[in-house]
Amino acid sequence: MSITANWSYPTAIRFGAGRISEIADACASAGITKPLLITDRGLAGMDITTKTLDLIEEAGLGRAMFSDVDPNPNEKNAEAGVRAFKEGGHDGVIAFGGGSGLDLGKLVAFLAGQTRPLWDFEDIGDWWTRADADAIAPIVAVPTTAGTGSEVGRASVITNSETEEKKIIFHPKFLPTVVICDPELTVGMPQFITAGTGLDAFAHCVEAYCSPHYHPMSQGMALEGMRLVKEYLPRAYADGTDIEARAHMMSAAAMGATAFQKGLGAIHALSHPIGAIYHTHHGTTNAVCMPAVLQFNKPEIRGKLARAANYLSIQRGYEGFCAYVDELNASLGIPKTLTEMGIENIDVDRVVAGALRDPSTGGNPVKMTEANTKSLLLACL
Repeated sequence: MSITANWSYPTAIRFGAGRISEIADACASAGITKPLLITDRGLAGMDITTKTLDLIEEAGLGRAMFSDVDPNPNEKNAEAGVRAFKEGGHDGVIAFGGGSGLDLGKLVAFLAGQTRPLWDFEDIGDWWTRADADAIAPIVAVPTTAGTGSEVGRASVITNSETEEKKIIFHPKFLPTVVICDPELTVGMPQFITAGTGLDAFAHCVEAYCSPHYHPMSQGMALEGMRLVKEYLPRAYADGTDIEARAHMMSAAAMGATAFQKGLGAIHALSHPIGAIYHTHHGTTNAVCMPAVLQFNKPEIRGKLARAANYLSIQRGYEGFCAYVDELNASLGIPKTLTEMGIENIDVDRVVAGALRDPSTGGNPVKMTEANTKSLLLACL
């Protein structure tokens, strides 16, 4: 079977090894003639970024890059990115990288034409309708990790640096016009990033699958995404040059992010404030929190995860699924607790309050309260 395809769900996706060569054509499809490539500092000087800039320049589209992006991007990064976009006279964004580069790139394309401040567009009620949709610049997204799936998402996660809170900024037109998923771009990822991003994709699939909301298409996508992670993440971790495994992990990442339209839950509700306050890696934090959350939600998800276990060829139903998660984490070098991650003297009340404010709480199968969320966080320690 050839692992090359053209997809239009949830948006136009050009999938396959070597397809970064189509970056100029992707820009043309999106109506972009003068793109600003937005990525993070770590990727700015890497070969994959330089070669992409070469392709853009050779096509007569310029060679502009903005890389002042933190691992957990914030409003200061957004302000600087918008300034670079406007001063350069750009008409579109190439969002390039992992979750930070993709989220910030999409946000810059969104904000550049708006007159209201960033936090007016937080994912609360219908606040997204405050935006001038016609002023949103087109986006081409190029993921270089296999985890967040932000390349197919309708939102960006942005940290408020003053309050140290992660906020979700939403608009349907955050969804990129064209996505290039080229697994060759992920070959250079170190093992710990392969593990953390891969388990982020797994967390998206697990939480979407367990969410009580109705969305059968997302349900099926989440289940198959879990299977891809189960089969191919260990391979990608063991051999970073395994292009088949890298390709399937890119699919799993996109599937997880598409599936969580159905909802997320306590894993993300905890990891968002923890990441904002203690600057931990998002996917790794999800992985550390997952075992405790599975136990927390047991009364509501036992049957669902038993069915998932059957599909995934995991024995002993729900208990077997939980044991598999523990074994997977251990095999990928994931710390067992937040304390092992390096978080000491955690401000329990502050994290709990942040978790309860997070939009992800609404998709958790068990209603989250101050008391049970505190117990859950303590279990993660």
